[in-house]
Formats: sequence, C-alpha cells, structure tokens
Amino acid sequence: MTLQPLTAVNCAGLLQPGCSLLQLDGEVLLFGQKGWPKRSCPTGVFGVRFKHGEMKLRAISFSNDSCYMPPLRCPAVCRLDPYDGLPESYLIHGGRTPNNEISSSLYLLTMDSRGCNRKLTLCCKEKELVAEVPGPRYGHTMSMVQSRGKTACVLFGGRSYMPSGERTTESWNSVVDCPPQVFLFDLEFGCCSAHTLPELSDGQSFHLALAREDCVYFIGGHSLASDSRPPRLFRLHVELLQGSPLLSCETLDNGLSISSAIFTRTGPTHRYIILGGYQSDSQKRMECTAVILDEKGIHFDPVETPKWTPDIIHSRTWFGGSSGEGGILLAVPTEGRPSQQDMHYFYQVNFQTEGETREEDGTLACSQESTDYDDSTPLEDSEELYFGREPHELDGSSDGEGDAYNEEDEEDESQTGYWIKCCLGCQLDPNTWEPYYSTELHRPAMIFCSRGEGGHWVHAQCMELSETLLLKLSQGSKKYFCLDHGGLPYQEMTPPRHIIPLKRITMKAKDKKRPLTIKMSPAKKSFFRRLFD
Repeated sequence: MTLQPLTAVNCAGLLQPGCSLLQLDGEVLLFGQKGWPKRSCPTGVFGVRFKHGEMKLRAISFSNDSCYMPPLRCPAVCRLDPYDGLPESYLIHGGRTPNNEISSSLYLLTMDSRGCNRKLTLCCKEKELVAEVPGPRYGHTMSMVQSRGKTACVLFGGRSYMPSGERTTESWNSVVDCPPQVFLFDLEFGCCSAHTLPELSDGQSFHLALAREDCVYFIGGHSLASDSRPPRLFRLHVELLQGSPLLSCETLDNGLSISSAIFTRTGPTHRYIILGGYQSDSQKRMECTAVILDEKGIHFDPVETPKWTPDIIHSRTWFGGSSGEGGILLAVPTEGRPSQQDMHYFYQVNFQTEGETREEDGTLACSQESTDYDDSTPLEDSEELYFGREPHELDGSSDGEGDAYNEEDEEDESQTGYWIKCCLGCQLDPNTWEPYYSTELHRPAMIFCSRGEGGHWVHAQCMELSETLLLKLSQGSKKYFCLDHGGLPYQEMTPPRHIIPLKRITMKAKDKKRPLTIKMSPAKKSFFRRLFD
C-alpha cells in the first residue's frame, strides 16, 4: 500500500467536489469541471493521465450528432459493461449545474471513435424516460441489476430543492431529502416505475451502492431530516418478472456510519475497498474497509490504512475517487495557505501489492465528496463521485503531450469570439449560457449584420430571432440588419447595379446650331438692295 503525492500540471483549478471520473476504452475521463466549459475544451470532458507523479488533462471532443451535456456535480453515474453487442457506456442522471440548477435528464455516454493518434471521440445522447419518472436530484446512486436474463437500472436516494409550493424567499435554495422511493427503469424503452418499500422509511443521500446480480446493497448515507449518519445497510432484491417487477428489501445489522465514501474495485470478483468519507459532521473517517459480495451476502473486513500526511490529517474536507483497479485519487484543500496557487493537494493511494498485475478489465466504482466548504458548516454533507477502471499507460503510442490542457492558454472569452458583447442590450453571460436553438451545442449562434464599417457579428438570441427565421437567413443570400441599426429583422439583399456602357453618337446636322439665313433668288436680292438704298 502506497500514498504518492501528485502534481497537477496546470489543471488543478478544474477539479472540484462533485466531479466524476469515468472510464471508456481504457481511458480515464474527468467530467463535471468547475464552472462552464471554455473554448479550449467546449465539451467539459477531459482525459486524465497519471505519469511520473504528475496529473495531466487533455480535452476530449464529442461527435457531431451528440447532444449538449452541461457539467454536472454530484450526478448518479452507472457503468454499463458491454452486452448483446453494445459497447461499454455510462449512464449519467441528475446533478447540479454551475448555476446551482438541479437536472433531471438522463444521458448515455459512449465511445464514438478513435483517431489515428488514439485521440478519443465520445458520443452523448439524452435518453427519455416515461411513466413514473424520478424528479431532479443529486447525491443519489444508480446500479445495474440482472435477473431472469433481463437487465434494469435501479435509482435511489438523493436531494432536491423544496417543492415549489413550499419555497419562500428565505428558503429558496434550501434542499431536502427526496422521498425514499426506488425507481426501476429499462434502457430499451425507458419505461420507469416507482416503488415504495416499508424498510426504506427515511430519505438518504451520498451513500454507497454496490450491486451483484439481482441484489443492490445501500451502505451508510446522510439524512437531512435527522442530520445524522446512522449505520444503515439495506439489501434490495429485484426480480424482473414477466409483466411487473417484484422488489423486496431487507435491513442488515452490520452497517457502517459513513457518508461521502470512496471505493475502488480490487479484482475481477466483487471485492472492494472503502476509504475516506465522514462519520460525523466534525470527523472524517480515516479507516479503510474491505468489502466482499458473494452468494451469502456482504462481508466487511478492516484493512491497513495508508500513512496519512499532516495535510490530510488536519484538513476538514476531502474528496476523490477510484483512479483504477486498486487505486484511489484523493484531494484535500489548501486551507489557510493563500500563497498556494492550486486549490487542492492531490494524492494517489495504491492498494495493489508489487506482485499483483493490473488487468485491463473495467471496474465499477462510485464515491462521494464534500460540498463547498466556504459557506457551509464543517463537513455538512457530501457530494458524489463515481469512477472507473485503470487507464492504459500508452508509452509507445502518441501521447498527445502537445494537446495537454493548460489553464494559462485560456482566452478571455468575454471579449473575443462567440462571447463578445454584441449589442447594447446583449445579455449573454459565458458563465451561465445554455443552448437556446437546436443547432447550438457548445457556443451561441451568431449572425452577421451588414451595417457599420465592415459589418459586425451579433448573437441570434439577443436579436430575438426565431429558429425558423435564423435557418432561413443562414441558408439564403440575404443581408441582415441588427436591431441596433434600426433596420427590420431582415431585408432582401439589394440587387447588383447594372452599369450601362456609354456610346458616343455623332449629332445630326439639323441639330447643330448655325446662323439664321434666308434663301432668295438673285432678282429678289437685287430688288431688296435697291429698296433699302
């Protein structure tokens, strides 16, 4: 067992309590960055690599047919192993956005392709649930169960805002435990059902969920109603019968008083190690516990703890998750040290012995973490992290070192590119922006105004353009005049001016000016001459 400090290379500011680590195609991914995505990584998903005591991030891109997925803190994340010819994937439900809004969406994240330089491209699709759909929440868990040749997903716990009818100005941002209902849904049709069990009488969140075949074990958790972490342990048994599923719950005696714990898988069988978390509002849980799931049930055994550093011992909060099979990533805040540039110290705990080899098989892990400690009581509650298996150390392949994420490379997007102040009434904020048109994914839609010196770009949403009109303008050859220039929302392009070439035409003799003359015969001339003489 080892405890190794890690140096975050220009990326420590992105990791925050509530982020998640996933693993697809042998690569560890960071999801749920701090704040809204920037231009250097518009998807908000990063590839994570640990090498020579350093932690580096690399931006991950999405396919063109992917939907937008905001960075979510404390979502429920469930790994789907390959089955029936389908690739490995992740389900992501709920979570909090950087605006502190709570999501109720369900996303499916899969690998789309790999480039010739092994760059990973992901595909994100939003799944629609029908019937008894779970509401917005965070701090809950999702687990996969298998019964009678069928597969289903179990969702339980979490927190959400108070019902709209009970929210007041003083309690607008107050959260409560979600009702202790178990939601069961299938992935093929998205049909969801809610089940109420008498054994689950109190809501709980930031607990652990371990699944084996048709059983799910709920360990620990924090309850807001009683503000406690009782030593709870429930075993949920699911039978996927033809027609209606049958659920039963059993309360076990050997539970743990713990919340926000981290666990990692230590082998191909259902063997795990639990580390970290909190056992009270003012006390971290410094012990490690081995968990074994078998046909007889669940078993707990104490495990030797690492030699903690003073920074870990004296910190009041910590968070982290599994960095691979038998490995855990820990982060503790740099409290009371304003001179430190990074927000956290990072450590990697390795429970593998030197003689054990690390397989490439995926590991399912979920963990939880603490909330922001600036404006909350010490160790008030925890936020969830879920993690995956260990990445390949591709020493011989293209590592993409030149593509490593660097916080110093970020531009001030409030002044350049898509995040400019396009007009006097522009309301676009890069920190709170969300897609408005169906064609938007990572950046706002813009349209060119032909007025002014050389024209300028404006946001379509600020110009109050409908999606139909925006598509019509983008497909046709029309000039657009923005609202600040007093024009109509759009007007037809002025036809090109045809210049008629000038032809030099000689003037006719009759049109020329000449002195007036009178035609007369010589006899008349002689008569008039004699008359006037």
